[in-house]
Amino acid sequence: MAEQGIPQVVELNVGGVFYTTTAATLTREPESLLGRLFSGAQPPPPKDPKGKYFLDRDGVLFRYVLDYLRSGALVLPDSFRERERLREEAQHLGLSGLLEAIGAQERARPSGFITVGYRGSFAFGRDGLADVKFRKLSRLLVCGRVALCRAVFGEALNESRDPDHGMTDRYTARFFLKHSSLEQAFDSLQEQGFRLAGSCGSGTAGGSADLKAGVDPEENRWNHYNEFVFVRD
Repeated sequence: MAEQGIPQVVELNVGGVFYTTTAATLTREPESLLGRLFSGAQPPPPKDPKGKYFLDRDGVLFRYVLDYLRSGALVLPDSFRERERLREEAQHLGLSGLLEAIGAQERARPSGFITVGYRGSFAFGRDGLADVKFRKLSRLLVCGRVALCRAVFGEALNESRDPDHGMTDRYTARFFLKHSSLEQAFDSLQEQGFRLAGSCGSGTAGGSADLKAGVDPEENRWNHYNEFVFVRD
């Protein structure tokens, strides 16, 4: 039985998100902050107006903390993008086992390369006003090993142009992203442990070749293609 008035079934309010668990789960790692708070080793946390123990931490990320304490295993969804924040939560709560599990997952992640390319231009306002120009990307292309691309980009990856659906142990240059935010793509790669290894660009089109109907000649002058190669060792 839990000590010093801590019930066996504990209701928590973690940053506004409610959880119900047991004192035995919360004290799985006795030397952690949670272990001390809910074993009687130090005073328990305050209660909110509804009588739930209140922890001023990230309520959404606590889901994964609690899952780990319940099972002893760290299971994260595909393309989980808040590993560093989860590490920070584990450090604050003093959960050495969770920190070790996060590190083990990172060491087990496969190495490889992913190339992100885009064809773009600069859109101009009426009469070619330079002060309203902005970068205009038509599509972000993704090339690499299928399993690796899926793990990094998850649901943001559009596979509709790839003819060999289902096979993961292969490479493809037919993926593209469902969004056109280059920085968002870079963030996804960085969060999964990739670093930029190299890049290249075609330069702008220039010239005055005949254009298709409806093509803005000013935008066409600035057409270019860039590629960025990312690696995870």
